[in-house]
Amino acid sequence: MISKMERAVNYVVLTLMALIVLFPIGTFVTSALSPDRSGKPVGIADFQWDNFATAWRDAGFSRAMAVSMIIAVCVVAGQVLLALLGGYAFGVLGVVGDRVLFPIVLLGMMISLEAIIVPLYYQFRTLGLTNTLPGIILIHLGMGVPFGVFWMRAAFRALPRSAFESAEMDGAGPLRMLRSMAAPMARPAIYTLILLSFMWTWNDYFLSLVFLHGENQTATVALGVFQGKYVTQINLMAAGGLIVAAPVLVLYVAFQRKFISGMLAGAIKE
Repeated sequence: MISKMERAVNYVVLTLMALIVLFPIGTFVTSALSPDRSGKPVGIADFQWDNFATAWRDAGFSRAMAVSMIIAVCVVAGQVLLALLGGYAFGVLGVVGDRVLFPIVLLGMMISLEAIIVPLYYQFRTLGLTNTLPGIILIHLGMGVPFGVFWMRAAFRALPRSAFESAEMDGAGPLRMLRSMAAPMARPAIYTLILLSFMWTWNDYFLSLVFLHGENQTATVALGVFQGKYVTQINLMAAGGLIVAAPVLVLYVAFQRKFISGMLAGAIKE
């Protein structure tokens, strides 16, 4: 049993840690709402909510956010689907040659993007895929699927083998077991993969800067251009940063609950 003293110490430590984490976030938010160009904090009554509207309009976030959302949704859907199939094949089915094929898949996690960006650009330019959404989506899938397969393979291997053996004896096929058993039981890992994939794709700047321009620029690139124009207006730059970060924050809050419920619902004991 935890004594009252230990519980009080735990609450004090957790409160201090929360304050340390929330302080810079609070400072950033107050800077975004400040009427002062330098982002000087002001009282609640003096908050200037028009900073967000100004940043949205001047940075052209309406088009850029739509482009980023299309890319992120397509990448997340493709990566989760391929990761489920690949992780299930390596983790449950035990495909022929997996001891050779799986390390080859993992090579995609070990290759630095900076090392292949130049030949990748010229290859995609030859194929006519530069400054196109299918091109950037394909690159994100190529860079993200190896991690997804690795992640889901580990999740599937942690599931009890007896459940799959029982289902197989009852006549369930591989796809039926994946849809009805493996995927629901590995739901927490799937939610985490969705969140990580969306966050990595949404926050990408380097690939978008190299392969996209004009009307196809993403939210992060639009934010960089906007900050270059308003480098002395800290309040507008902070407002633009919050706008770009909002989708990731919303998704994190939503999937936090689903992660916990999915972990409890999918729990199983051997």
